Amino acid sequence: MTTTATTPTAASVRLRASTALERRLGLAAGGYAGLGLLAGLFYRTLTHSRDFTGPTTLSLGHTHFLALGMLVFLVVLALERLFGLSQSSWFRWFEPLCHAGLLITAGALIVRGILQVVATDPTSMAFAGVAGLGHILLTAAVLVLFLALRSALTNGNPTLER
Repeated sequence: MTTTATTPTAASVRLRASTALERRLGLAAGGYAGLGLLAGLFYRTLTHSRDFTGPTTLSLGHTHFLALGMLVFLVVLALERLFGLSQSSWFRWFEPLCHAGLLITAGALIVRGILQVVATDPTSMAFAGVAGLGHILLTAAVLVLFLALRSALTNGNPTLER
């Protein structure tokens, strides 16, 4: 008797319902997309209204929110869906570290950029210190994300129902 293996088709693979964590990650990605777009609009509006053409850190808030906020949380959402990252004890540290680091970093860049555009010379090293603290938190978030990914891959907890 011969048996034939059947491969699942797209219609036969049932995806499980999204979890509260997945919804939260999706909302975070959407929120950072909105903040990134608003930061870009604010940058263009402020620099045009002041006829400012020089370099400013104000433009970096836009890219930090879009790249480190929206894109990272979309990737983490996909990784959670595929590998169940939240099963790792490391993952519980990712969200607070990433949110705090991103908001501190982008906030410091935006405040410093506003001061650069309105012709106040922000020479205080406090801006660099605050942005540096935010980058340290982001680095820690990336580290715990990779530890959670390693744990999920080592333990083999795929979460798709087949």
